Amino acid sequence: MLLSTVLLQAAAAGMGVTKLGAALGAGLAVIGAGVGIGKIGGSAMEAIARQPEATGDIRSNMIIAAALIEGVALLAVVVCLLVFLI
Repeated sequence: MLLSTVLLQAAAAGMGVTKLGAALGAGLAVIGAGVGIGKIGGSAMEAIARQPEATGDIRSNMIIAAALIEGVALLAVVVCLLVFLI
């Protein structure tokens, strides 16, 4: 119901469904990245609690994985914004 209302308002304003899709895509990319990085952090804390002697290795792997997720999310947001501007 709410989504159909938003789509009708976007169509009436001449905004187009592609721009609405781009905005939703950018939002979903950011939310997905936040959830992914949160899971990585939680899992890393559990691993460090179980094996404190491996803290350095776990931390470096966590930072690399978080950076890769953040890079993919940034790329998705840029693509969505390019679609939004075109």
